[in-house]
Amino acid sequence: MNERPPKSNFKRRIWEIVFEAETTAGKWFDITLLWMIVASVTVVMLETVDGVNENYELPLLIAEWTFTVIFTIEYLLRVWLTRRTWKYVFSFFGIVDFLSCIPTFLGLLPLFNTGHSLRVVRVLRLLRMFRVLKMVHHVRGA
Repeated sequence: MNERPPKSNFKRRIWEIVFEAETTAGKWFDITLLWMIVASVTVVMLETVDGVNENYELPLLIAEWTFTVIFTIEYLLRVWLTRRTWKYVFSFFGIVDFLSCIPTFLGLLPLFNTGHSLRVVRVLRLLRMFRVLKMVHHVRGA
């Protein structure tokens, strides 16, 4: 998406962490993101098990909101850091990133507050793994 990092030192440092898998910080960012995606999808799956959801509804809700806030911050960082903002926003992974965050927020609205209706959309977070793994593939290829 970005061929060159931003000119500002602060923005360039953040860009390297988010987009450069070759740096130590970038690798840690990607690994952390992968584990968070797996944990997030696990939470979504646990919410579908009635006994688990009944007994652990509050911790699962807290976990879901925590992941949603973190993924939203990551999405907004990517939007802020890219030179061609709209190109990222309407790219495949930009849309996947947006769609993986929005169901939790839509659940706050009475129209969408039907409980289980938007859980399936949150599983789109798995597609985010492909972006991270694609970066790792490029590092090995180099």
